[in-house]
Amino acid sequence: LVKMLRTYPFTTLCVVLVWYLCLIKPPSLSVTTFDGFDKIVHMSMYLGTCGIFWTEYFRARHRLRRAVLLLVGVVAPIFMSGLIELAQENFTTCRSGEWADFAANTVGVLVAFVAAAVYRHKRLRRK
Repeated sequence: LVKMLRTYPFTTLCVVLVWYLCLIKPPSLSVTTFDGFDKIVHMSMYLGTCGIFWTEYFRARHRLRRAVLLLVGVVAPIFMSGLIELAQENFTTCRSGEWADFAANTVGVLVAFVAAAVYRHKRLRRK
């Protein structure tokens, strides 16, 4: 656990921040938005968090087995997203869990994964 925290400090910070932001009572803001703005925010949170994970992974000196990497970099964030939506629905009075939010979160995770795969492919071709 300590090694993971040292290797992925910004990812850990982002995960804690996502949990915090998703479970607190949102502030009342009078900001003009558009339909779907919330989904873009959800996608961006997970794209950013997973993008940071992949950046830290590529900079790390150790490599994970492919199955572990997919579990940590794709399955775990999607699972976490589902847990957060369930927690919002069942354990808060100021939030609601939505399938569309879960879908947007998943899209963010998958976009980060595809970007990491493209980066890795291009990096390997340069060698």
